[in-house]
Amino acid sequence: MALCGTCERAGSDRPVREPVLVGDVLAGMTAAVTIAARTGRAVPDPRRPSTGTCDGCGAGAAWHRTLRGRWVLMEPGELAARVVPAGRRWRIAGDGTAVALGSAVPSDTCRISHFDVCPARPAPADSPTLLALWRGHARRHRAR
Repeated sequence: MALCGTCERAGSDRPVREPVLVGDVLAGMTAAVTIAARTGRAVPDPRRPSTGTCDGCGAGAAWHRTLRGRWVLMEPGELAARVVPAGRRWRIAGDGTAVALGSAVPSDTCRISHFDVCPARPAPADSPTLLALWRGHARRHRAR
């Protein structure tokens, strides 16, 4: 589908932001409803995150559904967006959906995925704040 020149340039000032396709959202919803129909269970309420623990390190966190129908394990609490690298910032929408946050005003807050600070994965090298969180998880993981 061809777009007009204005639409083509609309997101060019935000190269780290991923577009969200309506088809991806509908596919995720269709899959959830199909699974619910087959199993006889209700579709989980996305406003209520599923709490759990990380299989890699045992840390507690909450699972949130993304716009694309996948699930991401989110760390509790918020951080200042200025200390979290672009591409690792998340926001939880009012309906409980985890939304990747591209560019942000430095005074904004954001959440981070547990996978960015899990000690079962390599240490993050692009942010001192994420590295400090990773080290804290590593200390608690070793103490178990």
